[in-house]
Amino acid sequence: MEDLKKAIEEIVKQDIIKVVISNKINKDVEYNKIIFVLKEDDEKQYYQIEKTTDKQVFHENINVDILEEKLLEYVQGKYKQLDAWAGTTTFDLKISKKGKVHLGHKMSDNEKLTSKGHNKEKNYILKEGMIIEPLIDLGIFTKEGKVVNSKYDKYKQINRFVEVIDDEIKNNDYKELTIIDFGCGKSYLTFVLYYYFVEIKKINVKMIGLDLKEDVIGKCNEIAKRYNYENLRFELGDINGFKYENKVDMVITLHACDTATDYALYNAIKWNSGMIFSVPCCQHEFNSQIKTESLAILTKYGIVKERVSALMTDAARANILEYSGYKTQLLEFIDIDQSPKNILIRAIKANIPNEIKEKALSEVNDLMTSFNLKPTLYDLLRKDNLI
Repeated sequence: MEDLKKAIEEIVKQDIIKVVISNKINKDVEYNKIIFVLKEDDEKQYYQIEKTTDKQVFHENINVDILEEKLLEYVQGKYKQLDAWAGTTTFDLKISKKGKVHLGHKMSDNEKLTSKGHNKEKNYILKEGMIIEPLIDLGIFTKEGKVVNSKYDKYKQINRFVEVIDDEIKNNDYKELTIIDFGCGKSYLTFVLYYYFVEIKKINVKMIGLDLKEDVIGKCNEIAKRYNYENLRFELGDINGFKYENKVDMVITLHACDTATDYALYNAIKWNSGMIFSVPCCQHEFNSQIKTESLAILTKYGIVKERVSALMTDAARANILEYSGYKTQLLEFIDIDQSPKNILIRAIKANIPNEIKEKALSEVNDLMTSFNLKPTLYDLLRKDNLI
């Protein structure tokens, strides 16, 4: 008891940002994990405590000056592990079965863990309190429109994608848009985007979702009908070879595997679409092609080769889009802590000067020559004399 108290006293001397209590001593302990996070509102700082069981999550807010008391109350005789993060120090507290206490620490930069406010620091477009049926069905919102705590990362990810689109939409007075979502899958994000365009931005949209699975398409059309999303429909089809004769204002492609992303971008370029938003996935093509003697270190180790190939793939796509007349950015879609595949391509039709176009294409050609690469998107456009 005394050693544990001294260890916790040592920890709370620092300005603690976050604490995680885990590894309960037996199954009779009520909570699987207890997390303390420093919060700040307009008036004061406090700790929000999140206590997790197999089925539920409970929350409690406490004053900062009783942190030591609460940590001792929760840990003593119940848990074997406590991890704590201060601004420049990380603590590792372990308690053996016999009650022996060991406190370790190391220097680290933990400032990014700081949270100012109870999720109020971010003014999300899809706000809590909105009754957004796709988010409720996805289990991200409760029926009352509150974020389910365990789904908060997913909530942030969806908002991030909507924000990337909104950055373009809010700068233009769009009255109507035709949007095609390639490889829509179960389409919850498609439904969320429809809600964003129609209910939040008040834009008259026509959205088409395309996928290869007949049962998925049937179910999605049923859901669209249940939501009364009148101008949203889903079709069975392959990205490669999909035909659409009318104007397409926006193309979306999320996690289309490997070269499926290239076919989607190719179609968007051919249609002269005004906006393209693409989150690539499973970039295998370059990984199977890449060869280089002068920079063999990049292909020597499998994990390095895989990641370099993926980055080269998206860099080449971005340059090809730039050559095709799009102002193109590669953006971080989600935190890299959640997934290493976190790049989003945003391409907006613009008046790109010829010298910039030619430089972009020249860089792609240099990459292809140096690493023995043959990008699918490049070949598709070349066959149509667009490169």
